[in-house]
Amino acid sequence: MIVEPKSARLYDAAHPLHTVSGGTLSEVDVAYETYGTLNADRSNAVYICHALTGDAHAAGEHADGKPGWWANMIGPGKPIDTDRWFVVASNLLGGCAGTTGPSSIDPATGETYGLDFPLLLVSDFVTVHRRLGEHLGITRWAACVGGSLGGMQVLDWALHHPEDMDNAIIVAASSRLTAQNIAFSAVARHAIMRDSEFHGGRFHERGTAPDRGLSVARMMAHITYLSDEAFGEKFGRQAQRGELSRNFGVDFAVESYLEHQGQKFLSRFDALSYLYLSRAMDYFDCLSNDDACALLGRSPVRFLVMSFDSDWRYSTKDSRRIVRHLERARQPVSFREIASPWGHDSFLLEIPDYHDTVRAFLDRAWEAL
Repeated sequence: MIVEPKSARLYDAAHPLHTVSGGTLSEVDVAYETYGTLNADRSNAVYICHALTGDAHAAGEHADGKPGWWANMIGPGKPIDTDRWFVVASNLLGGCAGTTGPSSIDPATGETYGLDFPLLLVSDFVTVHRRLGEHLGITRWAACVGGSLGGMQVLDWALHHPEDMDNAIIVAASSRLTAQNIAFSAVARHAIMRDSEFHGGRFHERGTAPDRGLSVARMMAHITYLSDEAFGEKFGRQAQRGELSRNFGVDFAVESYLEHQGQKFLSRFDALSYLYLSRAMDYFDCLSNDDACALLGRSPVRFLVMSFDSDWRYSTKDSRRIVRHLERARQPVSFREIASPWGHDSFLLEIPDYHDTVRAFLDRAWEAL
């Protein structure tokens, strides 16, 4: 399935975007992709929300052969079956893969926004998703689906605009970050901002980039995405070159893996987007108010919440907190913890119990159309 990236200007000077933090963006372009066919009554649309370092290329292949990051989940005959569903995936606001973000050009100055870009919250992502739906002529989604930060977007969307969707699938996510998670993100941002090439966020104008800081941020993130069991199974204490040579270089196989992940990341992600998107996650706390689920009472949404038993970044405890709130609000919610040794990354993998659960949930949604 070869797919073509698309782009839409959703906000302009006559109709700017006002962010929750009080900022204003006079132009917002959004990159997105679609898969499958929208039916006559527009009732079979599914929205995919991506995680921190994802993008709009969720399924199929580009002309260069690059597969979508969730190609094992979305496609003909797959759990999110594009023979049935019309699937939309977009790059979120603040991203760096075609959607307006802090490295985009500010029309007012002709230079990149840098740190003058407004602070973002998860609700801002949802605002832009909703506008893209309007652009496509879709005002109600059969399902909204996301993992990790994508799941947070789906939860925020369902709580504040439940009339927009029939079903919500939230995978390996949380309603608020723990202090430990905030700490991981803080160290990652410090690595970026303390890089000598950061230049107060104006590195694009100097033709440089804080590559060392961004690669360290990615390396640390990868440590949190896998479980101890997964690291042990993949690497153990294996030497990178046959035997340990006792030096301060890359001596263990796991060190080589992390260095590779850090370097590979530099070719596809922008340091400023990492700062903005990770900070939006820190401030997310959508169930803090007693009336957080109040709107669901007037427009119920069917929820599927899933976690993985080895995920310590967004644990089963985090998912159960979401479920408890939804149950107290008398919302129809299904919960399942999936056994997997691969930690947080499990939501991206083809795990039979996981995929079967998503498929069964969407089969019921299809029957209800």
